[in-house]
Amino acid sequence: MKWRGRRGSRNIEDRRRMSKGKAAGGMGIGGVIVVMLLGMVFGVDVSSLVGNGGGGSVSSNSGTITQADKEQGQFVSVTLADTEEVWAEIFHEQVGRAYRPVTLVLFKGVTQSPCGNASGATGPFYCPGDKKAYLDTDFFTTLSKRMGAKGDFAAAYVVAHEVAHHVQNELGTLGKANAARSRMNKKDSNRVSVMIELQADCYSGVWARRVEQKFGSVDQGDLREAINAAKQIGDDTLQRNAGQRPMPHTYTHGTSEQRQQWFIRGYKTNDIRQCDTFAALN
Repeated sequence: MKWRGRRGSRNIEDRRRMSKGKAAGGMGIGGVIVVMLLGMVFGVDVSSLVGNGGGGSVSSNSGTITQADKEQGQFVSVTLADTEEVWAEIFHEQVGRAYRPVTLVLFKGVTQSPCGNASGATGPFYCPGDKKAYLDTDFFTTLSKRMGAKGDFAAAYVVAHEVAHHVQNELGTLGKANAARSRMNKKDSNRVSVMIELQADCYSGVWARRVEQKFGSVDQGDLREAINAAKQIGDDTLQRNAGQRPMPHTYTHGTSEQRQQWFIRGYKTNDIRQCDTFAALN
């Protein structure tokens, strides 16, 4: 992905100098990774499990921004700028109104959101309460080294997926789906959650196609990185990697195959109307 020297977004809220982190305490790195994977699978805040729950103490982040941190921040900023231009164009063409960009919060360790604690343990997420996406860029290291999803465009896919949740919120889909989930039992709520996540994957595919066409910054190797990332963060793959037997009734994001298929569908059709997972999966 060609991103260096390109325009960045102004809609970045950088909290990395003020974030605080929790030490992993007595839990070994293998245990920490397993707990993190389970947090991502089940959508829960597991920061307490990798903090004092392991017998360690809370430690403050030094607030030091390394050169790697700066580069990751610039990368996220450029990727976010691409989403702004692309979704403004798509909203004009396919929705008939203006797109209001999301704000992306960068942090290190732990920070606060209206949806609860944001932490590296829970992975990136979008909070409808303040219409912001939250990202600890250390997750890119986990994505690459621990999950086998390497490459700039794998990381860009993660950003695009969270922005896609904001798109769902802007279109009213996310609010309706979450309202329905609040009235459902756990199994049905998880099923709707999968629909939400797969639609965000499809929107990410639409975004990738537009980025390729509009900026010429993406090639076929980049697309393979994104598709591989979708595979590595499927519920079934995450559960296997966490030493668990895949349990479909607990899935909240979709299988690896589903996530890949819906990303590819968005990329091939270039049309958000083809991303109606709610109709397709009912």
